[in-house]
Amino acid sequence: MAQITINAKIRDKKGKEAARKIRRNKEVPAVFYGPDTEPILLTVGYSQLQTISKKALYENLMCELVIDSNGSSQKKMAMVKDIQTDPIKDRILHVDFYEISMDKEITVDVPIHLLNTPVGVSKGGILEQTLREITISCLPGNLVESLDVDVSSLDIGDSIHIGDIKIPEGIKILDRPDTAIATVVAPTKVEEEAVSEEVEEEEAPIKEETEEETE
Repeated sequence: MAQITINAKIRDKKGKEAARKIRRNKEVPAVFYGPDTEPILLTVGYSQLQTISKKALYENLMCELVIDSNGSSQKKMAMVKDIQTDPIKDRILHVDFYEISMDKEITVDVPIHLLNTPVGVSKGGILEQTLREITISCLPGNLVESLDVDVSSLDIGDSIHIGDIKIPEGIKILDRPDTAIATVVAPTKVEEEAVSEEVEEEEAPIKEETEEETE
């Protein structure tokens, strides 16, 4: 999986006013933390984050974080855990970096991509993807951006499950193997009901007959 480098600086001030000042300087407040690391307050150049912000929303983005502190630097492996943005101005407001170790497994969700056209679709069936993400555990070096699943052999009524797919070496799937990923279902027939018009029956006028009385 591709890896990027992000340069950051340690900051000693926090709070709204400090964050506003950082943003006015075209930087973004950030924090670095992990299971064995106390949170470290950082600033990151806005231009660095612009190039990765959209990618980080859809992928498990791994990076080498170069942290500068008074002229000396230290390198840390991290994942972009969260990016907060302003929904109106579409600007990055804050970033969370989560420390990882290359020799310790991580647990993440990765997207599932379906490949090829099922044979059942050529017969009129409809492909339905019932699972779009899968939870995996692996060392950071074995992390993949997505899992590709070939569905070309699925006929109408067939399904493919987690236990049916080939998993890259070094990756463990934590979801149940009997969980369905995709199914080819038969087309739904829409029966058209004839609409009957209601005809109002007019009542025939009652004709009064005069009977002559006979003596």
